[in-house]
Amino acid sequence: MGRGAVPGVCRTYGRAMTRSPSSPGFWRSPLRGPWLTSVLGVVLLGGITVLFVTGLVSYAAYNPNLAPVNDKTPDKGILGFYLFSWPTDPHWLYRLNQGVHVTLGITLIPVLLAKLWSVIPRLFALPPARSLAHALERISLLLLVGGALFEFVTGVLNIQLDYIFPGSFYTLHFYGAWVFFAAFVAHAVLKTPAAVRNLRRLREDDSSDPVPSDPVPSDLVSPRPDPPTVSRRGALWFVGGGTLLLFATTVGQSFDGLLRRTALLAPHGGADPGSGPNGFQINKTARYAGIDTAETTEDAWRLVVTGRTGTVRLSRAELARLPLHSAALPIACVEGWSTSDQWWRGVRLRDLAVLVGYDDDPPDVLVESLQRRGAFRRAALRANQVADPRSLLALYVNGEDLSPDHGFPARIIVSAAPGVLNTKWVARMTFGDL
Repeated sequence: MGRGAVPGVCRTYGRAMTRSPSSPGFWRSPLRGPWLTSVLGVVLLGGITVLFVTGLVSYAAYNPNLAPVNDKTPDKGILGFYLFSWPTDPHWLYRLNQGVHVTLGITLIPVLLAKLWSVIPRLFALPPARSLAHALERISLLLLVGGALFEFVTGVLNIQLDYIFPGSFYTLHFYGAWVFFAAFVAHAVLKTPAAVRNLRRLREDDSSDPVPSDPVPSDLVSPRPDPPTVSRRGALWFVGGGTLLLFATTVGQSFDGLLRRTALLAPHGGADPGSGPNGFQINKTARYAGIDTAETTEDAWRLVVTGRTGTVRLSRAELARLPLHSAALPIACVEGWSTSDQWWRGVRLRDLAVLVGYDDDPPDVLVESLQRRGAFRRAALRANQVADPRSLLALYVNGEDLSPDHGFPARIIVSAAPGVLNTKWVARMTFGDL
C-alpha cells in the first residue's frame, strides 16, 4: 500500500524549520547582504585600527616598564614589545590620544551593532564546521564578536566609573584588546578582498533602487526576504545619524565651558568642582581617597624627600620659600575627559632632586600619597619627566591654594602624563633607580 504526502505535516515541518535561527528562511530582512556588510566592515577596519593603536599608546603612557607600581600587567611578556619611554612633549599628547580613543570608541558603537546585526545569520549556521578552514574561520568569528563586545562594554563601563567587572580594568582591557585584535586581523585578511569587490558595485548601483543588488550570492541574503521598508543607503544614514549623535554627546568631555555640558555620556552626579580657580574637573575627591584633614594641616603635614644624600623633611611653608615656577598644563584621564590648561605653581621636581644629592641629571622618582585606597596611591615617574622644567610639585593652581579635592597640600603635575600619575596629596618622594 503506497503512502502519499501528508500536506499538513509538511507545512508544519516547513514552518518549524523557518523558526530555527539556523534556517536561511528565519532571517527575512532584505537589507542583509555583502553590500551592507562590506560598507560597515570598511568603516570598522579603519576605526578599530585607530582604537587599537591609541589604546596601546595610552597604556605606554603609564610607563609600565619603569616600576612594578605602574605595571598592571606584569605577565604580559611579548605583548609589551612596543612599550617606550613616554615623552613630555607636546604637553597635550595624552589629552589628544585619550580623547580620540574614548570618543571614537563610543562613536563606533552603532556601526559595530549594525555590523553584528548584518552577519548574525552566520553565527547560527549549521553545521558548525564544514572543514578545518571553515572551523578556523568560525572560531575567529566567535573571538571577534566576543572580543568586540567585551572591549566595548568594559570601555563604556570604565568611562562611567562603573567597575562591576572582576579584576583590574587595565588588565582586562589590555589582554582583551590583544585577543580581539588578533581575531580582527585574521578576519580582515580573509574578508577584505571580498569587501573591496563588493564596494566596487557602489558606483554601479542605481540610486533609485531601494535595495541595491549584491554582486555575488551570499549566505547573508535571505531566500524569501520580506518587502523592503527602507533602502540600504537609508539604513546607513540611520547608523551614521547614531554615530553623529554619540559623537556630539561625547566629545564635549574633552573641553571646558558649555561644550562640557553636552557630554551627556560622561559620568554625572559626582563631586561638584564649584567655581573659582579650583573650579575644574574632579575625578576622585579627598573624601573618597580617605584623606583626613588633620593630616594635611600646616603643623601635621611634611613632605619626605629621600635620595642619594639622605632624607629631607619639608613643611608646606618651607616648600613655598623655595624657588617657585609656573606651568600651564591640562589634566587628562583614561576615562577620556580632560581640562584645558590650568596655571600651576610650585617647586620643580628637579629642584627637589637637587636637595637630596642629584645636582646634574635627576633620576626616576617614586611618589607616594596620603590616599588610603586606589590603584595609584604610589606611582613612578621617569627621569625625563622629572627633568622637564614644567614638572612641578604644585602648591597653587590659577593663583590660589590647591583645594582639598585637587590635592592640598601638594600634588604632582607633569606634562603629557595621564591624570593618575599626577599624584594628589603627596606625602613622600624617593629619588633614585627604581
